[in-house]
Amino acid sequence: MISLRNVQDADLEQLLLIENEGFSLDEAATKETFLERIQLIADTFIVAERDGEILGYINGPVINQPYITDNLFTEIKENPKKGGYQSVLGLAVAKQARSQRVAKNLMERMEELVKENEREGITLTCKQELVSFYEKLRFDNHGMSESKHGGVSWYNMVKLREGMN
Repeated sequence: MISLRNVQDADLEQLLLIENEGFSLDEAATKETFLERIQLIADTFIVAERDGEILGYINGPVINQPYITDNLFTEIKENPKKGGYQSVLGLAVAKQARSQRVAKNLMERMEELVKENEREGITLTCKQELVSFYEKLRFDNHGMSESKHGGVSWYNMVKLREGMN
């Protein structure tokens, strides 16, 4: 049974292992970045676990525009109580837990938070090979992002609240 919960300080080392499995060195969040996210946005930093082992996570701050900008990877603030767009800066699943609906469960939990907190929707960027995954989750592809994070080309993916079940 997979359970979802908010991040805790003690999760840091397991999170870093999963982050570095899922992203290149240039793309991966640093330990300092994770510490900041744990402190500032624990309300939108969700962990999936089974029997005490972290299988994956999703995180991101609430922002006031529909697209992610590169400064978010280094500068975040606490989330407002209501409104804004829920960004996803990181969604990663441990290699041994892939193809078990972990990412889908994490995204569904983020959608619940969007509804509960009257957000406009969810915004994220992804590489070309993941566009179809997010389209299956009913995200709209808004084309190439201006983001150059990690020296990679990214696509803007947006799902507005009215498109959520």
